[in-house]
Amino acid sequence: MHIDALILAAGPSTRFGSPKQLIPWGSTTLLQHIIEMAAETDVKSTWVVLGASIEQILETVDFGDAGIVENPEWDEGIASSLRVGLDAIARQGEADAVLILLADQPLLDPEVVEAILRRYEETGAAAVVPKYRYQRGNPVLIDRSLWSRVMSLEGDQGARTLLQAHPEWVEEVWFSTPMPRDIDTERDADELRQHWGSVDQ
Repeated sequence: MHIDALILAAGPSTRFGSPKQLIPWGSTTLLQHIIEMAAETDVKSTWVVLGASIEQILETVDFGDAGIVENPEWDEGIASSLRVGLDAIARQGEADAVLILLADQPLLDPEVVEAILRRYEETGAAAVVPKYRYQRGNPVLIDRSLWSRVMSLEGDQGARTLLQAHPEWVEEVWFSTPMPRDIDTERDADELRQHWGSVDQ
C-alpha cells in the first residue's frame, strides 16, 4: 500500500514566541528532525504544510525530498492545514492513506509509526489511531476514503472529533508508553531535549 506522511507545521507558535519549527534540536532544527524521522519510516513520500513564518522556515530548513504545501489560511487553525495538505496529496493520485504527523512532537517513537502502518496494511481500516495507555493521540493514519470528510472540517479541529463520532471507522493500536509531549514553550523544549539526549546516548 502507498502511504504518505503529512507533517503539519503551519502554526504561529504563539505560546513559544518565535517559530518553534526552527528551534535547535540536536544538530538540526525541530522541523527537520521530524522530516528526517518520517523519511526513515516506510512511508512513500513526505509532505510538509507551512504557513506562519514560511519564508524564514524555507530559508533555514533542508526539506530534502519532502514536498512543501503552503497554507495561506493558517490562522484558521489545523483544519485548514489538513485541507490543503490532503488536497495536494490527492492531486498526485497515488496514496492510499496518509499518516498525519505534528511538527512539535520530537520524541515520537518511530516504532509507533511502524506499528500504525503495519496495522493499516493488515486491516485496511478507514483510520488507525494510537492509544497510549488509555488516551488516543498522534500520529493518526487516515485512509483515502475519509479524506473528503476530513477536508470538510473547519476551525482549529483535527480529525479527532470526527473519529470519535464514528468508532466503526477506527482501528486502535495500543502502546504502554505515555503519549508524546508537544513543545509549546521553551521549558517544554529544554525538558524534552534532556530526555531525548539521555535516550539517544
